[in-house]
Amino acid sequence: MNTTNGDTKMSKPVKITIDGVNYIRADSIPKPTGDVKIVVLDRGFVYVGRVRSEDDFLIIENAKNVRYWGTKNGLGELVNGPAKETKLDTVGTVRAPMRAVISLINADERAWTSI
Repeated sequence: MNTTNGDTKMSKPVKITIDGVNYIRADSIPKPTGDVKIVVLDRGFVYVGRVRSEDDFLIIENAKNVRYWGTKNGLGELVNGPAKETKLDTVGTVRAPMRAVISLINADERAWTSI
C-alpha cells in the first residue's frame, strides 16, 4: 500500500508471480511508436506495421507479413485495411536495411487496428 498525506491507496502491481512465472500488466508495456505503413522490400517481401528509422535500418514494429494481398486493384487497396481475402502472418519486429526498401505506403491507422 502507498500512503500519501495520510490517505491510504492501493497500488497497482506492475508484475505478479504465480507458480514461479512472472506476469506483467498489459497497460505497462510501452506501445510501439511510428506511423502505420505498408512496406515493400526487395525480393518481394511486403509488411505492414508501425515504421520508424534507426541509423541505416527501417524498423517495423507489430509487423505483419502480407503473404497474400487478396485485392482486386493491387496493393494500394490495403491502405484502407486488410481485404477479406488478405492473408497476414504476425512476425513481431522487422529490421530491414534501408537499401532493401522499395517503397513505403501510408496506411489508415484506424483501419489497421491490429497493428
